[in-house]
Amino acid sequence: MAEVQLRGVSKVFPGGIMAVEPLDLTIPDGELFTLVGPSGSGKSTLLRMIAGLETPTTGTIQIGSRDVTRLPPRDRDVAMVFQQPALYPHLSVFKNLAFGLRAHRVPGAETRTRVEWVAERLGLTSVLTRKPRTLSGGQKQRVALGRAIVRRPSVFLLDEPMSSLDTPLRASIRSDLIDLQRTLNATMIAVTHDQGEALMLGHRVGVVERGRVVQIGRPEEVYQRPASRLVAEFVGEPPMNLLLCEIQEPDSDGRIPLKIVDFSDGSLFLDTSLRKPRGRILLGIRPECVAIAEMGTNRSPAWQWISSPADVVAVEFLGHERVTTIRLGSNLLKARVPGENPTRIGDRVLVGLDLRQACWFDDGA
Repeated sequence: MAEVQLRGVSKVFPGGIMAVEPLDLTIPDGELFTLVGPSGSGKSTLLRMIAGLETPTTGTIQIGSRDVTRLPPRDRDVAMVFQQPALYPHLSVFKNLAFGLRAHRVPGAETRTRVEWVAERLGLTSVLTRKPRTLSGGQKQRVALGRAIVRRPSVFLLDEPMSSLDTPLRASIRSDLIDLQRTLNATMIAVTHDQGEALMLGHRVGVVERGRVVQIGRPEEVYQRPASRLVAEFVGEPPMNLLLCEIQEPDSDGRIPLKIVDFSDGSLFLDTSLRKPRGRILLGIRPECVAIAEMGTNRSPAWQWISSPADVVAVEFLGHERVTTIRLGSNLLKARVPGENPTRIGDRVLVGLDLRQACWFDDGA
């Protein structure tokens, strides 16, 4: 395994289209790093430059102690798994798994040992003699993953290998991938457009938007403390609520009122440790940090409650929880509440916010 270093790496396509802006990034040996972003954000281009399938316009790429910027893919000691398995249809599963080893003239006994170990770990032992056309989608993707693992490269590159699978298969292969990464202590870089998958897989997550890596951090950091409005709106399902508020003059007790724009009597009180000038601000709060209560019921004193009731406009039942949408003037606020919560569309409720977990963004940031 090996550390991956990118220094000033960028990619400009013909016509001056900036696919990846200049980037410095270090992925330590043994880390599973995920790149997440919407389609067309540049994350796959970045992965392809590491693989050698695209040549960077500027900068250098180093794997371990070697500068591989101008080396062809075969000389980089990387293995790449694509969205589509691209197996050899005329070869058995065993021969597909062994193909790379035989191409590198690995002795037959060692090849069999490696293939059988990978097949056992990925649940492929019973299908080693079968052809790809007889396999399910999940089995084909496991063969593609096994073909990369059996080579024992310095770096694994995964370009949305689970995006075409249904939910149960994705969960199963994701679990296999996490287990294998831990067992091999492998350096892995995975690209996905599914932010939930990125948070579940990665030791660290890089959020990509329009060719820029806008935030890098541990999954909990990216989720709880997004660096920008863009990250707040992209990461999380449902995404972070953003309420447009206006900072008011301090009251007689020294508290700083925060008025929710376009909602009558929608006042909160700003933490006095937050130094912000007067004006408008975006309050970011996750749906699990929003509570609802019927008028006259007990409410948590640790949360701030908006004094005016608000209307429930949507309820999504998800079994163990409901995602309830409340209208605050022109703002729509989503709350995660227990599945047994009786609130229905049309109810008027009080809304509480755990501002200890809030984020703040400049208006229009």
